[in-house]
Amino acid sequence: ARDLRDDELTTLIECLYERLNGRPGVRRMRAELAAGGHRVSHKRVWRLMKTAGLEGRHPKAWKRTTVAGERPVPAPDLVGRDFTAAEANTKWCGDITYVRTWNGWAYLATVIDLHSRMVVGWAVADHMRTELVTDALDMAIARRRPPGKVIFHSDRGTQYTSADFDKYCTKNN
Repeated sequence: ARDLRDDELTTLIECLYERLNGRPGVRRMRAELAAGGHRVSHKRVWRLMKTAGLEGRHPKAWKRTTVAGERPVPAPDLVGRDFTAAEANTKWCGDITYVRTWNGWAYLATVIDLHSRMVVGWAVADHMRTELVTDALDMAIARRRPPGKVIFHSDRGTQYTSADFDKYCTKNN
C-alpha cells in the first residue's frame, strides 16, 4: 500500500513540478501537496523528489559587498558592539544598501541615531562613492546640529575607509 501511495504521490509531484516553473523545492512542494489535501512529511517529499530526479532551485551563493579599498584608513571600533546611546546625537551608525529600479541600481546611504533608532540623514544616488555617504552625513548634521563630537560607526567598505571620508569626519567632528 505504501509503494502504491508513493507512486501516486510521485506522479502528483511530477505534475506539480512541471506546473510550477520555478523548480520548487521540498518546502514549496509540500505546501502545494497540503493545499491539495495531501498531508505528507517533508522527508517523504524529499525522498520521492530525489527518486524522481527532481531538484529545487538553489539560491545563489552569498556575495560579499563590503570591500575595503587599496589603502584603507585605520579607524578604531569606538562602539565596541554596544549599539545603544544614553543621549541623542552622541552615537550614529550608517550603511549603504542598494535597490534595483527600472532605470538600474539606486544606492541609499543612511545615518541612524543609536539613541532613538531614528534615521537622521539619508542620500540616494546612482553611485556608491564617498560623496553618497558624506551627503547623508551632511543631512544628519544639518537636521540634528550635534553640540559636540559624534561617534559614527560603519562597516569597513571603501566609502568609509577612504582618505576623503577621514578628512570629512575630522572636519565635522
